[in-house]
Amino acid sequence: MLKYSLKRLGYMAVVLVILSVIMYMIYSLVPANRAYSDADAQVKAMKNTLPKEQLADYFDKLYLEYQRKYGTDTDNKLIRYGRWVGIYPLYDGSYNGLLQGNLGYSYEYQKPVVEVIKQPMLNTIKINIWATILALGITLPLGIHCAVKRGSKFDQGIQVMTIVGYSLPTFLISILFIWIFCSKLGIFPPSGMQTPGNTYVGFRKWLDEMYYLALPLIVMTFCSLGGMTRYVRASMIEALSLDCIKTARAKGLKEKAVIYSHAWRNALIPVVTLVVGWFLGIFGGSLVIESMFALNGMGRLMIQSLRTADYDVVLLMQMFYVAMALLGNLIIDLVYGLVDPRVRVSK
Repeated sequence: MLKYSLKRLGYMAVVLVILSVIMYMIYSLVPANRAYSDADAQVKAMKNTLPKEQLADYFDKLYLEYQRKYGTDTDNKLIRYGRWVGIYPLYDGSYNGLLQGNLGYSYEYQKPVVEVIKQPMLNTIKINIWATILALGITLPLGIHCAVKRGSKFDQGIQVMTIVGYSLPTFLISILFIWIFCSKLGIFPPSGMQTPGNTYVGFRKWLDEMYYLALPLIVMTFCSLGGMTRYVRASMIEALSLDCIKTARAKGLKEKAVIYSHAWRNALIPVVTLVVGWFLGIFGGSLVIESMFALNGMGRLMIQSLRTADYDVVLLMQMFYVAMALLGNLIIDLVYGLVDPRVRVSK
């Protein structure tokens, strides 16, 4: 298993490099020039302090300085990519790229990209962890019960509800829940992540945040019930029809032992992909939920950065998502070996 994991990590590194080249080349085609913008802004700020005939020369000088600073003083895209990563020197022989800890600078927020992403990342993780735990806590036992009671009125009712929930778009469910719980009942606030102007600390601050996040969590959980419940139900129905389950029942094992010790473990194989994908997806954020409830998360930050052409933020986020996707595939394969000995890797 260790040899297999190391081999997969090597493949992941190669894929990450290839995808980083592709993404950098795509974003380099965008008509945006940081060096030109910075030089132009500085020249305009000194417009009234220098004669007009000197402004052009001063702009050219500044433009060259900023190009060297950002590593764009060449039209060779591979050299610029190498400087961005930190494997090719700048004009003065120094290295200042990703490998040296320079993850980019946000011109929209006027601070390093890491500082821009930090709070939205924490908010996204917090929201999605709670939503994932709630969704799995409901859908797994509900799907198992529907499979065991297949064809019953309870099962038919749940299937109707899951189809409705699965069919409705997220933004429509958000609007509906805001209308019910905010406008009509007045139970939850419609937007935000905390009480404006509060000075809460400790447990009181946590309660205030959870109060504001309650409705978005309810919406996210509700939206995920339909697909996951039906997925678990279908997987359990297939597992219950296996010959080994019939043999276990013929041997006189208790029904709970048959369901949870034999059938459930066989049903885990297809469910693992979805469950692990959910947990890895906590870093991605939800654009619709974050926009509807004005939450400062990763999905909302991505769209704002694209609109404002803040490409350092976008490129770093894309690289992070690619790395998480590659890592997720490895984790899923390793988890398969834990839930089913037949797929364990020994070579």
